[in-house]
Formats: sequence, C-alpha cells, structure tokens
Amino acid sequence: MTSTVQAPSTPPAASGRIRGLQCRECGELYPFEARHVCEMCFGPLEVAYDYALIAARISRASIAAGPPTLWRYRDLLPIEGERVVDTRTGFTPLVKADNLGKVLGLRNLWLKNDTVNPTFSFKDRPVSIASTRALELGFEVLACASTGNLAGSVAAHAAKAGMQACIFIPSDLEPAKILGASIYEPNLIAVDGNYDDVNRLSSEIADVYPWAFVNINLRPYYSEGSKTLAFEVAEQLGWTVPDAVVAPIASGSMFTKLHKGFSELAKVGLVDSQRTPRMIGAQAEGCSPVVQAARAGTYDVQPVRPNTIAKSLAIGNPADGYYAIKIVEQTNGALEAVTDPEIVEGIQLLARTEGIFAETAGGVTIGVLKKLITAGEIDPDEQVVAYITGNGLKTLDAVAEHVNAPLRVAPSLAAFEAAFKPAAFNPG
Repeated sequence: MTSTVQAPSTPPAASGRIRGLQCRECGELYPFEARHVCEMCFGPLEVAYDYALIAARISRASIAAGPPTLWRYRDLLPIEGERVVDTRTGFTPLVKADNLGKVLGLRNLWLKNDTVNPTFSFKDRPVSIASTRALELGFEVLACASTGNLAGSVAAHAAKAGMQACIFIPSDLEPAKILGASIYEPNLIAVDGNYDDVNRLSSEIADVYPWAFVNINLRPYYSEGSKTLAFEVAEQLGWTVPDAVVAPIASGSMFTKLHKGFSELAKVGLVDSQRTPRMIGAQAEGCSPVVQAARAGTYDVQPVRPNTIAKSLAIGNPADGYYAIKIVEQTNGALEAVTDPEIVEGIQLLARTEGIFAETAGGVTIGVLKKLITAGEIDPDEQVVAYITGNGLKTLDAVAEHVNAPLRVAPSLAAFEAAFKPAAFNPG
C-alpha cells in the first residue's frame, strides 16, 4: 500500500525550476505533493529540478549575498513560497583538523562540525526543509519516526512553525535525546521495539492520518536538506570539491544526498570540476547491513537487528542502502564498519585532538576514517572531509565509563600538592 494521504488543502503547482517528484527507478514523474513511492514500480521518489533554469539564476555571488544559513541555497531546494521555517540552521564550521590529521597521518583533513546546529545535529537541515514544505502543503501536524536526533529537531521546528508535533521513538532511546525532544512539548510516543518497528508503525499511521511525516510521506523533500552539507563544504573550500568525504550511514538518505549535492553544484556551474568526491560510508558493526552487503559483493541489503551503542545509526533496514552501495562503486569510494570500543575510541580521539565532543555517530565516522587510513585506502595527501553529525551531550552514557574521574582534594595548596602528580601532567 503506497502512502498517498493528501494534505488538507490543494498543493500549489510546481514552479519552473522544480519539475516534480520523479521515481529513481522507472523515471515516472509525479506532482509536487505529499507522496514518496512510485505507483508504477514502487520505487522511491525524489525531487527533480530544471538545472538549466537554475544555472541561469544562481551564482556564487547570489549565494554569498544570502543569509548565513542553509537558506542561502534556496534555488537548489524544493521550496516554492516565501515563508520558511528557519531556526538558523546550517553554515556550520568547516574545521581544518591539523591535530587529528597529524595523529592519523593525513595532511589535509577537514571536519564539517554539525554538532552546533540549533538542536545539535545535522537533522535540523532536512527538518527545516520538510517543515517548510509541510506548511506549503497545508498540514497542521508534523510527525516522524526517530532514533533520537530527528525527534528533537521535529519538535523544535514544529514549535517554531506553530504546528502540532507527534513523534514516535524506540522506548529504549537515550534519556538525553528524550529530554531534548520533550522540552518542546510534542506528543511523544515511545514504542516497545527498535527503530524499524517504530518506522513500520509510523508508516501505517501515515496512511490513515493526514499528518506530515517528515521521513515518510514528505521524505523526498526532507532528504533534500542533507544536500546543503555538500553545498557548504564546497563553498567553504573556495568552491572546490574535496577528494574524499567520510559520512555515517543509517538509512543512507544523508549519504546519497551528499552525493547528489556535489553533483548538482557541477550541473549548475558552481564548481569547475565535473567530478564528485570519493564517497566513504561508515557504520557500526552492530548495525551494518550496508557494509555487510558490500562485503558480500551484493546490492541486496538484508535487514539486521541492531545491537550497538550508536543508536542514531541503528536502522536495521536502511531504505537507501542499495543506492549507497551504488554511489560508493561509482565514486571508487569505500564502506567500512567499526566496533563499539572503536566508536568510543573515535569519540575520545576527536575530543582530545580537536576539542569537538561528538555523539556516537561521530565516533563511527572517526573510527572508520582511522581504520581506512591504517589499511592504506586513503592517501595521506588527499583532501578529506569527515562529517561530524551530532553533539556528544546527546549520548553521554556511551562514554561515561571511559573518562577519568576528577581528582578530589581539600581546599588547600598542601592538599592539592599532595594529590597532584606533576609527572602525569603534560601541558604539551
């Protein structure tokens, strides 16, 4: 059964630069409305653009004149009206990671630090787009199935937009993420099961209730927000494209849209090179269906039951897994996974070298980066961008047992000197 629940009002016709929704498999074109599955072949739909028209109206100068948010790339986003749901998302720092690069043996390593978005993850990017589109389509309720980060972002954007929010999460979600969503006072439903169970229930609800599920019936619009991670990196590197990027894979949506974003920049003439970066995908071993399929030499991504501390990546049946593998092959990239101890090590390594505290997905990214460098699959002279997608304050439990306890002393110099071991203190 396809999800074709209509919005409460008639959606506006697509503008000239937006052709509609197009099936990735058979190419069938659909109206610019709330749907995500092709009725002809059941393939996924994505937004189709008229790139020639966009190229005629967009320029590096017009982008630079825009706001210091993801909305500076509005011409390449699936929005038609003037009103946007803007929480000042995007244009996050691109950090030259000399300290981490020295440890890993990379001379030109950069970190895209999305830990500083309004709800402290990259999810603010797709949700900003999806919530704006939901208003354009006349919806009054914003909803989602979430592994955690999306819950907080949907709740915040619904509050900003003046919409009701209905959010479905696994009942064992990290407490910090539950609190981070609850503060915006959404309707929060904890489902006994893993994310795939939550998503299955949400899909059934989306077929019955006229709600805007950002990652179900609005998925084609939602996923477009992740392209801005590519747009920003290219602009911040002086409108050049890096040699390789490393990004975590959950559903595969962000990973595939990163690739689409770099490709679009070439199509509209914003970057000189027609190449896209080598795409490197990172997963946790405890939930690595895409990596396992690649290791087996197949595109057939088999569902798995997640068992990892990286709960934000714990999607056992990734919707875009097949496309992620295809993109890795097309770009001569790589797919790799790391264990939970390697994830913790990655979080600690990033924190002590660059002062960035990432959640477990960031530990996965850094862990895979380190693993591939050790294996000789990344050249020391390549320009590499690693995407750090969420803040470590969301997953404190993952590292709580792996940090040093504070040195407790009485409030006197003598007590301090008796307890402090200068030999263990290395300010360099």
